[in-house]
Amino acid sequence: MTGMSDVRLTLYQQELLEIPGTRVAARGSQESRWQQFWRRVRTRKQLLELSDEQLRDIGVSREQARLEAMRPFWRC
Repeated sequence: MTGMSDVRLTLYQQELLEIPGTRVAARGSQESRWQQFWRRVRTRKQLLELSDEQLRDIGVSREQARLEAMRPFWRC
């Protein structure tokens, strides 16, 4: 996935989970938790680096991006 796709999934994860017929995959090994941790760190950092135009493209304000990026890594 690209950084933009990761950002969208991060920001709209709850909406995706509420779609009927979708399921969340069971969490695998400890390694997958590390991968998830690093993905969150990476995508939240990338979110802060997006320009105002890029944020507008994905429908996110600068304030929303800042709040999402500052969330603790253990929060989805």
